[in-house]
Amino acid sequence: METGDLARNIYVALTDEEDARACRDISDSACRESPQNFLLILLSNFLSKLGDAVANPKTTLAWVAGATGAPAFVVGFLVPIRESGSLIPQLAIASFIRRLPVRKWVWVAGSAVQALAVCGLGLVAWKLQGAAAGWAILALLVVFSLARGFCSVASKDVLGKTVPKNRRGQLTGWSASAAGLITIGVGVVLMLPRQQGEESALYGLMLGLAGCLWLLAAFSYSFVREYPGETEGGRNALGEAFSRLAILREDRAFRRFVIVRALLMCSALSAPFYVALAQQSVSSAHALLGLFILADGLANLLSAPVWGRFADRSSKWVMIAAVLVASGIGALTFLLDHFWHAVVATYWYVPLGYFFLAIAHSGVRVGRKTYVVDLAAGNRRTDYVSVSNTVIGVLLLLVGSVGALAPLISTSGVIAVLSLMGLLGAILGTSLPEVQQED
Repeated sequence: METGDLARNIYVALTDEEDARACRDISDSACRESPQNFLLILLSNFLSKLGDAVANPKTTLAWVAGATGAPAFVVGFLVPIRESGSLIPQLAIASFIRRLPVRKWVWVAGSAVQALAVCGLGLVAWKLQGAAAGWAILALLVVFSLARGFCSVASKDVLGKTVPKNRRGQLTGWSASAAGLITIGVGVVLMLPRQQGEESALYGLMLGLAGCLWLLAAFSYSFVREYPGETEGGRNALGEAFSRLAILREDRAFRRFVIVRALLMCSALSAPFYVALAQQSVSSAHALLGLFILADGLANLLSAPVWGRFADRSSKWVMIAAVLVASGIGALTFLLDHFWHAVVATYWYVPLGYFFLAIAHSGVRVGRKTYVVDLAAGNRRTDYVSVSNTVIGVLLLLVGSVGALAPLISTSGVIAVLSLMGLLGAILGTSLPEVQQED
Protein backbone atom coordinates (compact mmCIF):
# COMPACT_ATOMS: atom_id res chain seq x y z
CA MET A 1 0.00 0.00 0.00
CA GLU A 2 1.38 3.41 -0.98
CA THR A 3 1.92 6.15 1.59
CA GLY A 4 -0.83 8.30 0.07
CA ASP A 5 -3.37 5.45 0.26
CA LEU A 6 -2.40 4.71 3.85
CA ALA A 7 -2.81 8.36 4.82
CA ARG A 8 -6.22 8.45 3.12
CA ASN A 9 -7.39 5.31 4.91
CA ILE A 10 -6.32 6.61 8.32
CA TYR A 11 -7.92 9.97 7.54
CA VAL A 12 -11.23 8.30 6.64
CA ALA A 13 -11.10 6.15 9.80
CA LEU A 14 -10.48 9.15 12.09
CA THR A 15 -13.01 11.49 10.50
CA ASP A 16 -15.73 9.09 9.26
CA GLU A 17 -15.37 10.81 5.88
CA GLU A 18 -16.20 8.37 3.10
CA ASP A 19 -15.00 10.75 0.38
CA ALA A 20 -11.63 12.08 1.57
CA ARG A 21 -11.85 14.86 -1.03
CA ALA A 22 -15.17 16.24 0.20
CA CYS A 23 -13.72 19.60 1.18
CA ARG A 24 -15.17 22.89 2.29
CA ASP A 25 -13.49 26.26 2.31
CA ILE A 26 -10.15 25.14 0.78
CA SER A 27 -8.88 24.92 -2.81
CA ASP A 28 -9.02 21.76 -4.94
CA SER A 29 -5.23 21.39 -4.83
CA ALA A 30 -5.24 21.67 -1.02
CA CYS A 31 -8.14 19.23 -0.91
CA ARG A 32 -6.07 16.55 -2.64
CA GLU A 33 -3.37 16.92 0.01
CA SER A 34 -5.77 17.14 2.98
CA PRO A 35 -5.48 13.50 4.20
CA GLN A 36 -1.69 13.65 4.47
CA ASN A 37 -1.73 17.20 5.86
CA PHE A 38 -4.36 16.17 8.42
CA LEU A 39 -2.11 13.40 9.73
CA LEU A 40 1.07 15.51 9.74
CA ILE A 41 -0.61 18.36 11.64
CA LEU A 42 -2.22 15.81 13.95
CA LEU A 43 1.19 14.32 14.78
CA SER A 44 2.78 17.74 15.29
CA ASN A 45 -0.05 18.91 17.52
CA PHE A 46 0.11 15.70 19.53
CA LEU A 47 3.83 16.12 20.17
CA SER A 48 3.55 19.80 21.12
CA LYS A 49 0.51 19.20 23.33
CA LEU A 50 2.35 16.40 25.11
CA GLY A 51 5.28 18.75 25.63
CA ASP A 52 2.87 21.35 27.02
CA ALA A 53 1.47 18.79 29.45
CA VAL A 54 4.92 17.82 30.73
CA ALA A 55 6.14 21.45 31.00
CA ASN A 56 2.87 22.76 32.44
CA PRO A 57 3.47 25.98 34.44
CA LYS A 58 0.56 25.18 36.74
CA THR A 59 2.22 21.95 37.86
CA THR A 60 5.71 20.98 36.70
CA LEU A 61 7.29 24.44 36.43
CA ALA A 62 5.83 25.48 39.77
CA TRP A 63 7.40 22.41 41.37
CA VAL A 64 10.72 23.13 39.65
CA ALA A 65 10.68 26.64 41.12
CA GLY A 66 10.11 25.18 44.56
CA ALA A 67 12.68 22.41 44.18
CA THR A 68 15.40 24.86 43.15
CA GLY A 69 14.62 27.28 45.98
CA ALA A 70 13.61 30.08 43.60
CA PRO A 71 12.08 33.23 45.17
CA ALA A 72 8.39 32.91 46.00
CA PHE A 73 7.30 35.58 43.50
CA VAL A 74 8.49 33.41 40.60
CA VAL A 75 5.60 30.97 41.01
CA GLY A 76 3.06 33.80 40.73
CA PHE A 77 4.43 34.92 37.37
CA LEU A 78 4.62 31.51 35.66
CA VAL A 79 1.11 31.28 34.19
CA PRO A 80 0.70 34.99 33.28
CA ILE A 81 4.04 35.09 31.46
CA ARG A 82 3.42 31.85 29.59
CA GLU A 83 -0.05 32.89 28.42
CA SER A 84 0.11 36.66 28.02
CA GLY A 85 3.65 36.64 26.67
CA SER A 86 2.42 34.65 23.70
CA LEU A 87 -0.92 36.41 23.26
CA ILE A 88 -0.25 40.14 23.63
CA PRO A 89 2.33 40.50 20.80
CA GLN A 90 0.19 38.63 18.29
CA LEU A 91 -1.07 41.73 16.46
CA ALA A 92 2.49 42.58 15.46
CA ILE A 93 3.27 38.91 14.83
CA ALA A 94 0.30 38.62 12.49
CA SER A 95 1.46 41.62 10.47
CA PHE A 96 4.79 39.88 9.91
CA ILE A 97 3.16 36.57 9.02
CA ARG A 98 0.81 38.24 6.51
CA ARG A 99 3.83 38.98 4.31
CA LEU A 100 4.52 35.27 3.86
CA PRO A 101 2.65 33.29 1.17
CA VAL A 102 3.69 30.03 2.92
CA ARG A 103 3.47 30.17 6.69
CA LYS A 104 4.25 26.67 7.93
CA TRP A 105 7.92 27.60 8.41
CA VAL A 106 6.92 30.12 11.06
CA TRP A 107 5.44 27.25 13.07
CA VAL A 108 8.52 25.08 12.46
CA ALA A 109 10.89 27.81 13.65
CA GLY A 110 8.70 28.67 16.64
CA SER A 111 8.53 25.03 17.70
CA ALA A 112 12.32 24.73 17.50
CA VAL A 113 12.76 27.80 19.71
CA GLN A 114 10.29 26.37 22.23
CA ALA A 115 12.34 23.16 22.26
CA LEU A 116 15.51 25.07 23.11
CA ALA A 117 13.76 27.07 25.84
CA VAL A 118 12.29 23.97 27.51
CA CYS A 119 15.62 22.14 27.35
CA GLY A 120 17.10 25.21 29.02
CA LEU A 121 14.51 24.90 31.77
CA GLY A 122 15.64 21.31 32.23
CA LEU A 123 19.21 22.48 32.74
CA VAL A 124 18.00 25.06 35.27
CA ALA A 125 16.18 22.34 37.22
CA TRP A 126 19.31 20.22 37.22
CA LYS A 127 22.07 22.77 37.83
CA LEU A 128 20.84 26.06 39.32
CA GLN A 129 19.55 27.05 42.73
CA GLY A 130 17.96 30.04 44.43
CA ALA A 131 17.52 33.44 42.77
CA ALA A 132 19.64 32.46 39.76
CA ALA A 133 17.28 29.59 39.04
CA GLY A 134 14.23 31.81 39.48
CA TRP A 135 15.39 34.51 37.07
CA ALA A 136 16.55 31.91 34.55
CA ILE A 137 13.15 30.22 34.66
CA LEU A 138 11.35 33.51 33.99
CA ALA A 139 13.73 34.52 31.19
CA LEU A 140 13.42 31.17 29.41
CA LEU A 141 9.65 31.24 29.88
CA VAL A 142 9.52 34.64 28.14
CA VAL A 143 11.43 33.19 25.16
CA PHE A 144 9.18 30.13 25.13
CA SER A 145 6.04 32.26 25.30
CA LEU A 146 7.04 34.57 22.44
CA ALA A 147 7.84 31.58 20.21
CA ARG A 148 4.51 30.07 21.17
CA GLY A 149 2.80 33.25 19.96
CA PHE A 150 4.31 32.86 16.48
CA CYS A 151 3.17 29.24 16.39
CA SER A 152 -0.34 30.14 17.51
CA VAL A 153 -1.00 32.62 14.70
CA ALA A 154 0.66 30.51 12.00
CA SER A 155 -0.98 27.23 13.02
CA LYS A 156 -4.56 28.46 12.67
CA ASP A 157 -3.86 29.99 9.29
CA VAL A 158 -2.14 26.83 8.00
CA LEU A 159 -4.98 24.74 9.41
CA GLY A 160 -7.52 26.89 7.60
CA LYS A 161 -5.63 26.50 4.30
CA THR A 162 -4.93 22.76 4.45
CA VAL A 163 -7.77 21.00 6.32
CA PRO A 164 -11.46 21.12 5.31
CA LYS A 165 -13.79 23.24 7.39
CA ASN A 166 -15.80 20.31 8.74
CA ARG A 167 -12.70 18.36 9.89
CA ARG A 168 -10.73 20.92 11.92
CA GLY A 169 -12.40 20.30 15.25
CA GLN A 170 -11.74 16.56 15.00
CA LEU A 171 -8.04 17.20 14.32
CA THR A 172 -7.78 19.33 17.44
CA GLY A 173 -9.71 16.77 19.45
CA TRP A 174 -7.71 13.72 18.36
CA SER A 175 -4.35 15.39 19.02
CA ALA A 176 -5.42 16.47 22.51
CA SER A 177 -6.78 12.99 23.24
CA ALA A 178 -3.58 11.22 22.17
CA ALA A 179 -1.46 13.61 24.24
CA GLY A 180 -3.78 13.00 27.17
CA LEU A 181 -3.12 9.26 26.98
CA ILE A 182 0.64 9.74 27.39
CA THR A 183 0.14 12.41 30.05
CA ILE A 184 -1.56 9.78 32.18
CA GLY A 185 1.73 7.91 32.27
CA VAL A 186 3.53 11.07 33.40
CA GLY A 187 1.08 11.43 36.28
CA VAL A 188 1.57 7.81 37.32
CA VAL A 189 5.37 8.23 37.34
CA LEU A 190 5.11 11.28 39.59
CA MET A 191 2.97 9.32 42.03
CA LEU A 192 5.62 6.62 42.47
CA PRO A 193 7.70 6.78 45.67
CA ARG A 194 11.22 8.18 45.31
CA GLN A 195 14.11 9.09 47.51
CA GLN A 196 14.57 12.56 48.95
CA GLY A 197 16.74 14.77 46.73
CA GLU A 198 15.83 13.13 43.42
CA GLU A 199 13.32 15.80 42.41
CA SER A 200 15.74 18.11 40.57
CA ALA A 201 17.12 15.32 38.39
CA LEU A 202 13.62 13.98 37.67
CA TYR A 203 12.17 17.36 36.63
CA GLY A 204 15.30 18.17 34.62
CA LEU A 205 14.95 14.91 32.70
CA MET A 206 11.22 15.48 32.15
CA LEU A 207 11.79 18.96 30.75
CA GLY A 208 14.65 17.78 28.55
CA LEU A 209 12.43 15.10 27.04
CA ALA A 210 9.65 17.67 26.58
CA GLY A 211 12.05 19.84 24.58
CA CYS A 212 12.80 16.88 22.30
CA LEU A 213 9.05 16.55 21.66
CA TRP A 214 8.92 20.09 20.23
CA LEU A 215 11.86 19.28 17.93
CA LEU A 216 10.05 16.23 16.62
CA ALA A 217 6.90 18.32 16.16
CA ALA A 218 8.84 20.85 14.07
CA PHE A 219 10.25 18.05 11.92
CA SER A 220 6.80 16.59 11.27
CA TYR A 221 5.22 19.96 10.48
CA SER A 222 7.92 20.73 7.90
CA PHE A 223 6.38 18.09 5.60
CA VAL A 224 2.95 19.76 5.47
CA ARG A 225 2.01 20.67 1.87
CA GLU A 226 0.85 24.27 2.11
CA TYR A 227 0.06 26.18 -1.07
CA PRO A 228 0.87 29.93 -1.27
CA GLY A 229 -1.88 32.21 0.01
CA GLU A 230 -2.73 35.89 0.31
CA THR A 231 0.02 38.33 1.30
CA GLU A 232 -1.77 41.67 1.18
CA GLY A 233 -1.36 44.15 4.01
CA GLY A 234 2.07 43.11 5.26
CA ARG A 235 3.67 46.57 5.28
CA ASN A 236 4.17 48.89 8.22
CA ALA A 237 3.61 46.05 10.66
CA LEU A 238 3.15 48.04 13.86
CA GLY A 239 0.82 50.62 12.34
CA GLU A 240 -1.30 47.95 10.70
CA ALA A 241 -1.33 45.98 13.93
CA PHE A 242 -3.02 48.78 15.84
CA SER A 243 -5.33 49.70 12.97
CA ARG A 244 -6.50 46.09 12.88
CA LEU A 245 -8.08 46.58 16.30
CA ALA A 246 -10.83 48.39 14.39
CA ILE A 247 -12.21 44.93 13.64
CA LEU A 248 -13.60 44.91 17.16
CA ARG A 249 -15.67 47.99 16.36
CA GLU A 250 -16.71 47.07 12.83
CA ASP A 251 -17.42 43.33 13.12
CA ARG A 252 -20.25 42.66 15.54
CA ALA A 253 -20.00 38.84 15.40
CA PHE A 254 -16.28 38.90 16.08
CA ARG A 255 -16.65 41.44 18.89
CA ARG A 256 -19.22 39.24 20.59
CA PHE A 257 -16.92 36.22 20.22
CA VAL A 258 -14.04 38.08 21.92
CA ILE A 259 -16.31 39.08 24.83
CA VAL A 260 -17.52 35.50 25.24
CA ARG A 261 -13.99 34.12 24.99
CA ALA A 262 -12.84 36.55 27.69
CA LEU A 263 -15.53 35.27 30.05
CA LEU A 264 -14.64 31.67 29.19
CA MET A 265 -11.14 32.26 30.58
CA CYS A 266 -12.62 31.08 33.87
CA SER A 267 -11.93 27.45 32.94
CA ALA A 268 -8.19 28.12 32.70
CA LEU A 269 -7.90 30.58 35.57
CA SER A 270 -9.75 28.28 37.98
CA ALA A 271 -7.31 25.38 37.63
CA PRO A 272 -4.48 26.55 39.94
CA PHE A 273 -7.01 27.37 42.65
CA TYR A 274 -8.18 23.76 42.69
CA VAL A 275 -4.54 22.75 43.21
CA ALA A 276 -4.18 25.36 45.96
CA LEU A 277 -7.40 24.20 47.64
CA ALA A 278 -6.13 20.61 47.69
CA GLN A 279 -2.76 21.67 49.11
CA GLN A 280 -4.58 23.49 51.91
CA SER A 281 -6.79 20.53 52.76
CA VAL A 282 -4.95 17.32 51.86
CA SER A 283 -1.48 16.02 52.72
CA SER A 284 0.99 14.05 50.53
CA ALA A 285 1.95 16.81 48.11
CA HIS A 286 3.93 14.67 45.66
CA ALA A 287 1.09 12.22 45.20
CA LEU A 288 -1.31 15.14 44.70
CA LEU A 289 0.81 16.53 41.89
CA GLY A 290 0.67 13.16 40.16
CA LEU A 291 -3.10 12.95 40.67
CA PHE A 292 -3.70 16.35 39.08
CA ILE A 293 -1.51 15.54 36.06
CA LEU A 294 -3.22 12.17 35.80
CA ALA A 295 -6.65 13.83 35.92
CA ASP A 296 -5.66 16.33 33.24
CA GLY A 297 -4.37 13.65 30.89
CA LEU A 298 -7.35 11.36 31.43
CA ALA A 299 -9.77 14.24 30.81
CA ASN A 300 -8.17 15.09 27.47
CA LEU A 301 -8.02 11.45 26.45
CA LEU A 302 -11.71 10.84 27.09
CA SER A 303 -13.27 14.15 26.12
CA ALA A 304 -11.28 15.83 23.34
CA PRO A 305 -12.45 13.63 20.42
CA VAL A 306 -16.06 14.03 21.57
CA TRP A 307 -15.69 17.79 21.83
CA GLY A 308 -14.00 17.81 18.41
CA ARG A 309 -16.88 16.06 16.67
CA PHE A 310 -19.36 18.26 18.51
CA ALA A 311 -17.41 21.36 17.42
CA ASP A 312 -17.61 20.39 13.75
CA ARG A 313 -21.39 20.53 14.12
CA SER A 314 -21.62 23.59 16.37
CA SER A 315 -18.51 25.04 18.01
CA LYS A 316 -20.74 27.70 19.56
CA TRP A 317 -22.64 25.14 21.62
CA VAL A 318 -19.44 23.32 22.53
CA MET A 319 -18.21 26.51 24.22
CA ILE A 320 -21.52 26.99 26.02
CA ALA A 321 -21.82 23.39 27.23
CA ALA A 322 -18.20 23.23 28.35
CA VAL A 323 -18.24 26.44 30.36
CA LEU A 324 -21.50 25.40 32.05
CA VAL A 325 -19.71 22.26 33.26
CA ALA A 326 -16.81 24.36 34.57
CA SER A 327 -19.15 26.79 36.34
CA GLY A 328 -21.21 23.99 37.81
CA ILE A 329 -18.18 22.22 39.29
CA GLY A 330 -16.93 25.52 40.68
CA ALA A 331 -20.22 26.35 42.33
CA LEU A 332 -20.44 22.86 43.87
CA THR A 333 -16.88 23.11 45.18
CA PHE A 334 -17.59 26.48 46.80
CA LEU A 335 -20.77 25.22 48.51
CA LEU A 336 -19.11 22.05 49.79
CA ASP A 337 -16.09 23.95 51.09
CA HIS A 338 -18.26 26.29 53.12
CA PHE A 339 -21.02 23.94 54.27
CA TRP A 340 -19.50 20.45 54.15
CA HIS A 341 -15.75 20.93 54.24
CA ALA A 342 -15.09 17.31 55.25
CA VAL A 343 -15.87 16.27 51.66
CA VAL A 344 -13.40 18.77 50.19
CA ALA A 345 -10.77 17.60 52.69
CA THR A 346 -10.97 14.02 51.41
CA TYR A 347 -8.16 12.72 49.21
CA TRP A 348 -10.39 12.24 46.18
CA TYR A 349 -12.77 15.19 45.87
CA VAL A 350 -10.59 18.04 44.59
CA PRO A 351 -8.68 15.91 42.04
CA LEU A 352 -12.05 14.61 40.85
CA GLY A 353 -13.39 18.15 40.55
CA TYR A 354 -10.22 19.11 38.68
CA PHE A 355 -10.85 16.17 36.32
CA PHE A 356 -14.27 17.54 35.35
CA LEU A 357 -12.84 21.05 35.11
CA ALA A 358 -10.18 19.71 32.73
CA ILE A 359 -12.89 18.09 30.62
CA ALA A 360 -14.69 21.44 30.48
CA HIS A 361 -11.52 23.35 29.64
CA SER A 362 -10.77 20.91 26.82
CA GLY A 363 -14.20 21.68 25.38
CA VAL A 364 -13.70 25.42 25.73
CA ARG A 365 -10.36 25.23 23.90
CA VAL A 366 -11.61 23.00 21.08
CA GLY A 367 -14.78 25.05 20.68
CA ARG A 368 -13.24 28.51 20.57
CA LYS A 369 -10.32 27.43 18.33
CA THR A 370 -12.71 25.84 15.84
CA TYR A 371 -15.08 28.79 16.02
CA VAL A 372 -12.51 31.48 15.24
CA VAL A 373 -10.99 29.48 12.36
CA ASP A 374 -14.43 28.90 10.78
CA LEU A 375 -15.64 32.45 11.38
CA ALA A 376 -13.50 33.91 8.58
CA ALA A 377 -11.28 33.01 5.63
CA GLY A 378 -7.97 34.15 4.14
CA ASN A 379 -6.12 36.99 5.86
CA ARG A 380 -9.30 37.80 7.78
CA ARG A 381 -8.71 34.60 9.72
CA THR A 382 -5.21 35.73 10.65
CA ASP A 383 -6.64 39.08 11.79
CA TYR A 384 -9.29 37.40 13.93
CA VAL A 385 -6.77 35.11 15.63
CA SER A 386 -4.21 37.84 16.30
CA VAL A 387 -6.66 40.50 17.51
CA SER A 388 -8.57 38.13 19.79
CA ASN A 389 -5.38 36.65 21.24
CA THR A 390 -3.87 40.08 21.91
CA VAL A 391 -7.00 41.34 23.66
CA ILE A 392 -7.30 38.13 25.69
CA GLY A 393 -3.62 38.37 26.67
CA VAL A 394 -4.18 41.81 28.20
CA LEU A 395 -7.39 40.75 29.93
CA LEU A 396 -5.70 37.62 31.26
CA LEU A 397 -3.23 39.74 33.23
CA LEU A 398 -6.08 41.82 34.63
CA VAL A 399 -8.52 39.03 35.45
CA GLY A 400 -5.67 36.89 36.76
CA SER A 401 -5.32 39.33 39.62
CA VAL A 402 -8.53 37.89 41.07
CA GLY A 403 -6.23 35.58 43.01
CA ALA A 404 -5.42 38.52 45.27
CA LEU A 405 -8.92 38.14 46.69
CA ALA A 406 -8.16 34.69 48.13
CA PRO A 407 -7.12 35.97 51.60
CA LEU A 408 -10.41 37.89 51.79
CA ILE A 409 -12.94 35.47 50.31
CA SER A 410 -11.02 32.14 50.52
CA THR A 411 -9.68 30.00 47.69
CA SER A 412 -13.05 28.44 47.00
CA GLY A 413 -14.53 31.94 46.96
CA VAL A 414 -12.23 32.83 44.07
CA ILE A 415 -13.40 29.68 42.29
CA ALA A 416 -17.00 30.84 42.81
CA VAL A 417 -16.28 34.30 41.35
CA LEU A 418 -14.71 32.71 38.27
CA SER A 419 -17.67 30.34 37.99
CA LEU A 420 -20.07 33.30 37.86
CA MET A 421 -17.93 34.78 35.10
CA GLY A 422 -18.28 31.56 33.14
CA LEU A 423 -22.04 31.50 33.62
CA LEU A 424 -22.28 34.99 32.13
CA GLY A 425 -20.14 33.80 29.21
CA ALA A 426 -22.54 30.91 28.56
CA ILE A 427 -25.51 33.29 28.53
CA LEU A 428 -23.85 35.70 26.10
CA GLY A 429 -22.61 32.78 24.00
CA THR A 430 -26.16 31.92 22.97
CA SER A 431 -26.20 35.12 20.87
CA LEU A 432 -23.17 34.08 18.79
CA PRO A 433 -23.95 33.27 15.14
CA GLU A 434 -23.55 29.69 13.97
CA VAL A 435 -20.51 29.24 11.71
CA GLN A 436 -20.50 25.51 10.92
CA GLN A 437 -23.82 25.75 9.06
CA GLU A 438 -22.49 28.36 6.65
CA ASP A 439 -21.12 27.31 3.25
